[in-house]
Amino acid sequence: MMNTPVPTSGPDGRPVQAEPPAPRLYELPEDPNQARPQAVLVLEDDPEFSSVLQLTLEQQDYRVTLVQNGAQGIQQVLARDFDAILCDIMMPNFPGDMFYLAVQRTKPALCKKFIFMTGHQHDPKIREFLSRVPCRILYKPFSMQALFEALESVTGRSQ
Repeated sequence: MMNTPVPTSGPDGRPVQAEPPAPRLYELPEDPNQARPQAVLVLEDDPEFSSVLQLTLEQQDYRVTLVQNGAQGIQQVLARDFDAILCDIMMPNFPGDMFYLAVQRTKPALCKKFIFMTGHQHDPKIREFLSRVPCRILYKPFSMQALFEALESVTGRSQ
């Protein structure tokens, strides 16, 4: 290999400054502790409660989609996947149990992502439905700690 001398002076005799080396670009490896925001579908017909849920979840870096009934929920589920589904059971027009059954037919893999919310734990129809489906249940009123524990059990994300 032949070494070519680098000129130290220009044609006019003045010293030549060497070009600085081009900066090297490095790709940083993806940090597994800095996961993408997880998508949560919230089905809740009470606008005040759904706003509280949205604010609380977004403060913890969840991406929240709010709907007021199962019909709107189906539209969202058909459009994309979610990491968790928080679903009120008692909603007008298209309640949570009907929504679950529709998801079971259209995107069965999402059924394991359900967390049901209800304030009607003593209703025999609701108890019967909840006994038949493998899901997490939050009885209203519930703490935010209970909410995040349920989300962690569904998504695997720790707070």
